[in-house]
Amino acid sequence: MTKAEIIARIYEKVGFSKKEATDVVEATFEVVKGCLENGEKVKISGFGNFVVNTKRPRKGRNPQTGEEIIIVGRKVLTFKPSHILKKSLNNISS
Repeated sequence: MTKAEIIARIYEKVGFSKKEATDVVEATFEVVKGCLENGEKVKISGFGNFVVNTKRPRKGRNPQTGEEIIIVGRKVLTFKPSHILKKSLNNISS
């Protein structure tokens, strides 16, 4: 699903104008992005958690040459779905 499809679905369900639906989606994504950039967790009840984790630098190996290299540390975004979402995806009733 693309951002445009999300906007279209909100437009259909809520009855906002296309511009209002676009503004809501854009603002929502900006708030989530800002929180994640600041290292905050984003918890959406009934949906799941977005968390930024930091990976440390580590040793790796170039598979073509066998040369040992250092893989730089980086931040990675992880998502853990809620139990409610998992149940919904697997059609499990409570």
